[in-house]
Amino acid sequence: MSKLTLLLAAFLPAAAFAEGAPAAAGGGIEQLIFLGGFVLIFYFLLWRPQSKRAKEHKALLASLEKGSEVVTSGGILGRVTKVTDDFAILKVAEGVELPVQKQAVAAVLPKGTIKSVNE
Repeated sequence: MSKLTLLLAAFLPAAAFAEGAPAAAGGGIEQLIFLGGFVLIFYFLLWRPQSKRAKEHKALLASLEKGSEVVTSGGILGRVTKVTDDFAILKVAEGVELPVQKQAVAAVLPKGTIKSVNE
């Protein structure tokens, strides 16, 4: 016996190797339904929510403007002083401005948040 036959014999029932063993009836349609169920689960639990979050983040980045108070994914709070195509300049303290990639902006905060945090 070949190695492949021995490997298959360890995992498949003996009836699968018997000569003239009948194939399972209706196995093709059941497998398609099972596969379709997995595709639906994958779509509704993984793909759709991820694309929705990406769309919301893209809209958030498009809405960035001078004076917006933001928090970055690294936890830095700042007020936007300038926005370019790829970067936003954040004023984090008096005389301290940091350039950050727009993709690093995690959320836009309500006006006055930085003031209330600094008190």
